[in-house]
Amino acid sequence: MTTATQHEETLGFQTEVKQLLHLMIHSLYSNREIFLRELISNAADACDKLRYAALDNDALYEGDSELRIEIEHDAEAGTVTVRDNGIGMSRDEVISNLGTIARSGTAEFLKQLSGEQQKDARLIGQFGVGFYSGFIVADEVSVRTRKAGSDHAEGVEWRSKGEGEFTVADIEREAHGTEIVLHLKADAQEFADDFRLQSLVRKYSDHIEVPVRMPKVEAARDEEGNEIEGSETVTWETVNEATALWVRPKSEISDDEYQAFYKHVAHDFSDPLTWSHNKVEGKLEYTSLLYVPGRAPFDLYERDGARGVKLYVQRVFIMDDAEQFLPLYLRFIKGVLDTRDLSLNVSRELLQQDPQVEKIKSALTKRALDMLKKLAKDKEGYQTFWNTFGSVLKEGPAEDFANREKIAGLLRFSTTHTDSATQDQSLADYIERMQEGQQKIYYIVADGFNAAKSSPHLEIFRKKGIEVLLLHDRIDEWLMSHLTEFDGKSFVDVAKGELDLGEIEGEEEKKAQEETAKAKQDLVKRVKEALGETVQEVKVTHRLTDSPACVVLPEHEMGFQMRRIMEAAGQPLPEVKPILELNPEHALVARLEGAEGEGFADLAHILLDQAIIAEGGHLDDPAAYVKRLNAMLSA
Repeated sequence: MTTATQHEETLGFQTEVKQLLHLMIHSLYSNREIFLRELISNAADACDKLRYAALDNDALYEGDSELRIEIEHDAEAGTVTVRDNGIGMSRDEVISNLGTIARSGTAEFLKQLSGEQQKDARLIGQFGVGFYSGFIVADEVSVRTRKAGSDHAEGVEWRSKGEGEFTVADIEREAHGTEIVLHLKADAQEFADDFRLQSLVRKYSDHIEVPVRMPKVEAARDEEGNEIEGSETVTWETVNEATALWVRPKSEISDDEYQAFYKHVAHDFSDPLTWSHNKVEGKLEYTSLLYVPGRAPFDLYERDGARGVKLYVQRVFIMDDAEQFLPLYLRFIKGVLDTRDLSLNVSRELLQQDPQVEKIKSALTKRALDMLKKLAKDKEGYQTFWNTFGSVLKEGPAEDFANREKIAGLLRFSTTHTDSATQDQSLADYIERMQEGQQKIYYIVADGFNAAKSSPHLEIFRKKGIEVLLLHDRIDEWLMSHLTEFDGKSFVDVAKGELDLGEIEGEEEKKAQEETAKAKQDLVKRVKEALGETVQEVKVTHRLTDSPACVVLPEHEMGFQMRRIMEAAGQPLPEVKPILELNPEHALVARLEGAEGEGFADLAHILLDQAIIAEGGHLDDPAAYVKRLNAMLSA
């Protein structure tokens, strides 16, 4: 093969690539054999892409339509070569694919890297470094490639020692596809070995549909069975199973094989938490293999980040990240969908209009939620899932009305039952513990766990032993605006509207409350006059036991937490005036009742401001509050 080079240039790696290479070489050292899995995975993708492109243009095969991956080694030279006859790359593609990391959030990702080797190794895997993993075992990597369908003179050679720069040159190259030569480091010569390479292919890449072949040297034998010198011939032997894993019957696939396939699909280093493999026949015909990862990708909270399943139509690869088949709140699910119901020339645009897609999406959503329900039986495994993906699943009730009850059953919360910040209590657990006569599920929303746990609004609930959900994620108030009931029980925000404990309160209690309210009518009127326009209403409360006062919002008003999020996003909101509720049993309220003139007005304002602070609210004039408080303390 001629490799006369011309138009050679040396370019610098993108800064992030340099950092990543350095980190990867050091932190993946203990798991360095994965380089082969990553290179084979990329080669298989390149073959898949050629098969898809050739559906429209058969000439791209250039007379060589038997797609394959070949691995050779040269123990003397200390090299391992991985080649494919897939789609190949043009010069521009080589520079952008092998010199930069084109995914958004790279800088963010690098910020997450801490220096704890194991953790970093997993993060790097989840980032999908693919090709760069060659540098874990090689001190120099050279790539020769040509885009299928291009002229032989448009071959490209890329070389680098992984230290900050790479060289790109034009070469003459007969074969299309890509060939990667790894010049092994002195301490990685073990990989230039037939048996070692074969066992790695079987361990990591058995499930890949493209055949992975290795040369086998055979010699003719004489009548006595001795090898005849000089008669050696080289044949290529397929060393992997080379059948798409999802096509094989479930009973024949081991857990190890499922896990290895997940790592190929998700470019992840860690095992998945669970998976679900299904073949559907009838009106719709498709096979799906869905996985729940054990760790979050770095762009999980970018709602337009990479997500979705690998889509195949009749085992022909169509696209990565086909996000049309799962709703956004299940964007962490990875896997494969292979269907007969779509045409081979389907595009992302066509997927949005195809009625079959909606049917498959509905079925896969149900399948994914069932898989999570099954996982929930394993408390520890589900807790790992929830800690990682819980706040994404909380987007579900707003997005998927049809499955709202199912999603609600999968949610986990902190509650006053455990008083722990760990969200590990289900709504079913809550209902099981409900008091006799209790008809509602009570909750409170706050900016943080401690603010929720210590809210004055919980005082009456703690006194009566009624459990309250403590919601402290940014998304929680939005979630609750779409989650109105579960198992026939409606949700009530304890910091909004009138407090109605229903049958839990006896008639006598209610009567006593009414009498107290009557007795304090005069005080309530005076406080309202003193506070004027700052409050909507003042009333006597029975929800407090230890605090002198609390602020309450009207029932259908947006909560404090949601208001702050909206305001931070630059959303102008109409001012809402709170309702101030006073605890008639409290010493400060008794003191207020006995105060006159300016002292009365100051104490009324102090009680209002304290109630707003206890709620996690912000005071309009903190200096005035401090001044009043100081005057009262020094009186």
